[in-house]
Amino acid sequence: MTTATVSGPSFLSLQVRDLAASADFYESRLGLVRAPQAPPGAVVFTTSPIPFAVRNPAPGTDLDSGQPGLGVALWLVCADAEALHESLVAAGVTILTAPFDGPFGKTFVLQDPDGYAVTVHSS
Repeated sequence: MTTATVSGPSFLSLQVRDLAASADFYESRLGLVRAPQAPPGAVVFTTSPIPFAVRNPAPGTDLDSGQPGLGVALWLVCADAEALHESLVAAGVTILTAPFDGPFGKTFVLQDPDGYAVTVHSS
């Protein structure tokens, strides 16, 4: 008998309160590009190697019942994390952790419109 195994993540999404506002944040502030197709109630971005999306909450999900994403770490790679950090600060985006030199290069943590902590690091 052969046991099937998982090879790794193939898709990541965040459930959000306001799909349009969250999609705009990831597109205009972080520079993600929307995929030409997405399932209903979601905006998918052409991130690589794993697609990333924001989506309406699943039935029964109350995003106001606690801190969104508590216990989940979402890291995004950026060619120039310091430059992105500067542009986000200028735009009034909440920065949870200032840039520091980490194991993956220059790293900082931002807060998205729904309160998710998103770590960005240089490539």
